[in-house]
Amino acid sequence: MDYALREAALAASQEEVPIGAILVVDGNIYSKGGNRREATNNPMGHAELLAIEHASEMLQNWRVLNSTLYVTVEPCLMCTGAIYLSRITRVVYGCKNPKGGALQHVCENEKQFNLNHHVEVTSGIKEAECAKLLKDFFGNLRKLRLL
Repeated sequence: MDYALREAALAASQEEVPIGAILVVDGNIYSKGGNRREATNNPMGHAELLAIEHASEMLQNWRVLNSTLYVTVEPCLMCTGAIYLSRITRVVYGCKNPKGGALQHVCENEKQFNLNHHVEVTSGIKEAECAKLLKDFFGNLRKLRLL
């Protein structure tokens, strides 16, 4: 999670929402990413998607098996879909995302959604540090808008 936090801090330094992701396959770091929506003007510039895309290229396979995705914030619905579609085995995330997080909900309802893949989830890892990055980022953004 420390590597994901570094990616999130880098994203924040580039005026991106501070979310970072690291994708580990068979015990090796295959890819990393920080949010890049502002820099690329692309709504799909999420840290998780960038990490998944790069790992798929490295593996030359859309299935990212035997993998763990470490991400600083609970993934949104779009990223949750990519996690399931790429067959990621496990997701470890830092803090919850009450407004946009979807991973926990989807995992709790896999049978109802008729999903053919199961994702193991661990949450709350370095939760305070992950939440602080977001709180500080948005706090600074609000200050700038008030000036």
